[in-house]
Amino acid sequence: MAKKKKHKHHDEHMDESWLVPYADLLTLVLALFIVLFAMSSVDAQKFQQVAKSLNAAFDGGTSVLEYPSPTPESELEDLNVQKDEASKEQLEAAQQKMEQENLQKIQEKINTYIKENNLQAKLGTTLTDEGLLITLLNDIFFDSGSADIRAKDEKLAKGISELLIMNPPRNIIVSGHTDDVPISNSEFDSNWHLSVMRAVNFMKILIENDKLDPKAFSAKGFGEYKPVATNDTNEGRQKNRRVEILILPYEQK
Repeated sequence: MAKKKKHKHHDEHMDESWLVPYADLLTLVLALFIVLFAMSSVDAQKFQQVAKSLNAAFDGGTSVLEYPSPTPESELEDLNVQKDEASKEQLEAAQQKMEQENLQKIQEKINTYIKENNLQAKLGTTLTDEGLLITLLNDIFFDSGSADIRAKDEKLAKGISELLIMNPPRNIIVSGHTDDVPISNSEFDSNWHLSVMRAVNFMKILIENDKLDPKAFSAKGFGEYKPVATNDTNEGRQKNRRVEILILPYEQK
């Protein structure tokens, strides 16, 4: 009896070589999601760090990670410029705040001098955006229609000069102001002329103090054109007849 031939059944195995590129593809997809996550942050520097790290891990090949940033280089430069400008603005704001605090300390020193010498009716201080303003109130230092400082008030003027000694020196503007009553004498042809000469003469007394730098001083006259009160009353006109000393902030560089 013939033997039945045994048929050998060979198991056919599927080629699994496709798993290798598939695994690589999954890795790249994972890397892509990591990159997208990094891109969700505006910080370009963090993205560059992530990209470099992943490129080093994959060691070569062309991929999106080879680009230093998802943002064009010109836009990155604009972002850097904006950051620099913002930093500069913050620095300037901090310097301005510090300078205001310094001027406030000077104001406190002057206010103490005013109180100790009972000068509240003659002097006053105001901290403004322009600087520290010292106002010489009422009709002190000058007789009506005159730009000459009265001899009895020179001592007070020299006392004020001591308050202006600062290191380093600050720029100081002395300004004269009048009411709107027309002046009528042979020496001055207008209130503007009178206010200028009062500012100049008062400044001269101040810089007689050899501890002050004359280069830091300047004088202005505004006549009746910058009143602080109404000129319709005697009290208002009296307030408008004044000399002001403006201590300027240090110039920011």
